[in-house]
Amino acid sequence: MSNLFSGINARFRGHKGPTSPTSPQTSLPSIHSLETSSGYSSPTLSVKLPPIQNSPSLAESIGMDPNNGSIPSAEEVLASYHLPQVKPQWLNCNYGKHIVKGNFLTLSAKPKTVEMGEWIAHQVVDHWRMLITFIKLVHDREEDGSSICNARKCPKMSAGASHSFTWLNSRLQPVEIPAYEYLSLVQRYISGKIDDGNLFPTDPAGVSFADNPAFCTPLPESGPDWIGKRSGFPQNFMETCQTIFRQMFRVYAHLYWSHFEDMFCLNLEKSMNSCFSHFILTATTLGLLKKSDLEPMQPLIDLWAALGTFPQGCKAYEIANISVGHLLIQKAGGPPSS
Repeated sequence: MSNLFSGINARFRGHKGPTSPTSPQTSLPSIHSLETSSGYSSPTLSVKLPPIQNSPSLAESIGMDPNNGSIPSAEEVLASYHLPQVKPQWLNCNYGKHIVKGNFLTLSAKPKTVEMGEWIAHQVVDHWRMLITFIKLVHDREEDGSSICNARKCPKMSAGASHSFTWLNSRLQPVEIPAYEYLSLVQRYISGKIDDGNLFPTDPAGVSFADNPAFCTPLPESGPDWIGKRSGFPQNFMETCQTIFRQMFRVYAHLYWSHFEDMFCLNLEKSMNSCFSHFILTATTLGLLKKSDLEPMQPLIDLWAALGTFPQGCKAYEIANISVGHLLIQKAGGPPSS
């Protein structure tokens, strides 16, 4: 992906359409700590997530009604997503293309000789490096002080009308803040975690590798075990990485729902599609996101699974509703030309 961002300085290729409704900027409480999506919030500073993602049941995967065993139609499932009457541009398969062809799953699968903690740490840093480029495009201010993402256009950190994300203030209360402020805090939070030598140790002497059972017997370890222990990562390493991936997903969701047209005008929509599909494959393969975390972008996951972006057998394909994906392709007039 070394050439992913070669078109960042591309000129606008068309006039933008109407922007989202505006609302006045509200006063911002002091923001202190990270937390959760709309509808609920944890009373603690960190999100307690299971280290391994549980596979959904068959009924859940296909959308079966557990009460009567009936399977809803693709139209009914699509309606349950509560999408706006005019579907987002990125749900048209003609705008879901990538800058490269191939199986991104090979970029997410852990090499046999790499210890899992080392691999997850690499993925966190790599995906943050790609995402921060898109954040800066909408967040950095121009010479006149304006920015693409601002309190007028994005009065809250949302992903469509059905999903918004909150932050914890100094009293550990969830508050809605403008998306611009949320992006500032996310950058500070994730960069601080990655730069923390205790959480992401960088001493080469501590680097470990995965045991090959065909050639050696793993060394016995005393006490509790956790992902990354052999390489010196702390016990809360996996939980922290899940929280980081959850926050990165929310940023992607906001970029798609509120700024996809901006990316299109900069000729960067294919770059963002490539990065996001790789992100979803990594998050689902390594258990860094749960199915419920993905709800704001479930329609796009369905579409990409139907288009073959997510290969059969991978976790992302398993959580997709293929019928809905094919319905979206049909509504767009058929699959896109290569």
